[in-house]
Amino acid sequence: MAMFQIPSVEGPARIPLASHPRSWTSLAATVEPRVAEYFLVSARCGCFKQAARHLNIRAPLLRRQLAQLEETVGRTLFSYQGSTLALSREGLQLQAQLMALVPQRTTQVVSQPLVRLAIAAPILHDILSRDLIALLRRDASVRLEVIAVDNNQQSLQAANADVVLWLSDSGVVSTSPGFAIREPQHLASLDYLPHMAKRYSRTIARPEHLEGLADYLLVQWQPERQVKVFAPWNAQIDRREAGVVHAHTYELMLEMIRSSACIGLLPAYMSRFDRTLTPLPGLFDAPMQRQVWVALNAQLEVSEAVQVIVDLIVRTFDERREWFE
Repeated sequence: MAMFQIPSVEGPARIPLASHPRSWTSLAATVEPRVAEYFLVSARCGCFKQAARHLNIRAPLLRRQLAQLEETVGRTLFSYQGSTLALSREGLQLQAQLMALVPQRTTQVVSQPLVRLAIAAPILHDILSRDLIALLRRDASVRLEVIAVDNNQQSLQAANADVVLWLSDSGVVSTSPGFAIREPQHLASLDYLPHMAKRYSRTIARPEHLEGLADYLLVQWQPERQVKVFAPWNAQIDRREAGVVHAHTYELMLEMIRSSACIGLLPAYMSRFDRTLTPLPGLFDAPMQRQVWVALNAQLEVSEAVQVIVDLIVRTFDERREWFE
C-alpha cells in the first residue's frame, strides 16, 4: 500500500525540523489537544479504522485531520511497512514530544456511563445481535453490559438493567420485568410454529398433522416449558417417552434443529433469519403468539447513552417489520 501522503503546498522552503530538535518541542506545544489525541491514538493503534472507532469519529475525518497536521509539519508522519501502519522518523519525534506534554494537557478521556441491557435470549440472538455489533464497530468507547435472560420474571428482576426487552404472552403486558418500569413500548407480535431443517424436510414426508410428529425427534428450549401460550406444543413434549431433547440454551436448540433432523418451536420469522430452516404450519389449531416489549428502569437515570440503545432497538424492529407480518 502506498505511503500516507499529504497534498503538496507551494510556498517558501521549510527548514527541516528534524535537524532542529528544539523546534519539535515548540511545534508539539502548538498542536491542538484534539489533534494531538488523534495522532497519538492512531500511532498507538497502528490502524486508522481502529483509531477512529476508539475516538468515535469517522475514519475520513481522522485522516483529514492528520493530513492537515502533516501539512503543518511539512513532513510525512505515517508510513506503511507492508500492511502495517507505522510512524516515520519525524512521526516518532513528534510522538515523543506530545507524550512528554500529556501531563500538562487538560484533555482527558471522557468517562462513559455503563448501560445494562437485559434482553430475552431469542431476541438477542435472532434480531438484535448484528446491530449491537455494528454499534460497537462504530463506537469503541461504549460501555455496555448485555445480559441474555430466559425471560422469566426472576431472571429479569435479577438483571436490574437500565433497558429491558422481554416477551409476554398476550397483547397486554401480562409479564413485567419484576421491577418498576417506565411506560413500555410494544415492538412486535411473534407467531410461533414448529420448524425443521430444509435438508430433512422432503415435501412427501413433511408432517402435515400432529400424528406425523411421531416420526421425528422433538427438541424443546427448557425456559419455554412454563409459557402458557405454548401449551399445545408442550403437551406433545410431555407425552413423549422417547425421541425428545430438552435444551437449556437457545443456541443449542437451534443447532439441534439445523443438524439433527429435530423439530422445534421457533418464531415464524426464523425462515427469514436462517434460510436453511422451514416452518411447518397447520399442525396446531390454536395460534401460539407472544409480544415483544421494551422499557426503561424507572428507578435509574435515563442518560444519552441509554437513549442510544433504545433508539437502536426501535430502529432494528422497524427495519425488520416485514419479519413480523
